[in-house]
Amino acid sequence: MQHFIISTSDRLHLIMRRVAVFAVCVMFLTVVVQIIARYVFSSPPVWTEDVARYAMVWTGLLGATLSFKTKSDAVLMDSVFPHAPHVLALFAKIVQSAAVLTFILPVIYFCFIGLRGGFAKGYLARQSGLTADTLGIPMVWISVAVPLSMIIILIHLFARWAGDDGVEKTGAQLD
Repeated sequence: MQHFIISTSDRLHLIMRRVAVFAVCVMFLTVVVQIIARYVFSSPPVWTEDVARYAMVWTGLLGATLSFKTKSDAVLMDSVFPHAPHVLALFAKIVQSAAVLTFILPVIYFCFIGLRGGFAKGYLARQSGLTADTLGIPMVWISVAVPLSMIIILIHLFARWAGDDGVEKTGAQLD
């Protein structure tokens, strides 16, 4: 089970890194198109700003999963006690886990369940009724990045508990 959790975390990390790089490229290209269209042709397309914004949302949220996996985030307590004894290091890991769970679990819960209960009032259900103005797509396709990234961070946290060291592995190392 321990190996399964860590390998799942590693594979998700690889996939999310590729998706995040793709989102950065999309963001960059749409901004370039908007700049060229605005300053060269004096007629920017209306959709470029929204595509760049939504790509930035996906990039930021997936980037959070990448930095959590590799421990590149602002790791609570490590800077305060860099060479802590074993007991203090264990306490720091418990505090870190508690902080992550305190943030992530309510976000995941309210993405699916509303304040008064029921799936119809959850964040994703409310977003599915909205449409992006310029793109005409349901906002749920943009909003799904929130629970997806939180669930991936939760899987990475389980992998830490299972003994994952947070070192990045390539696709060849996963096979």
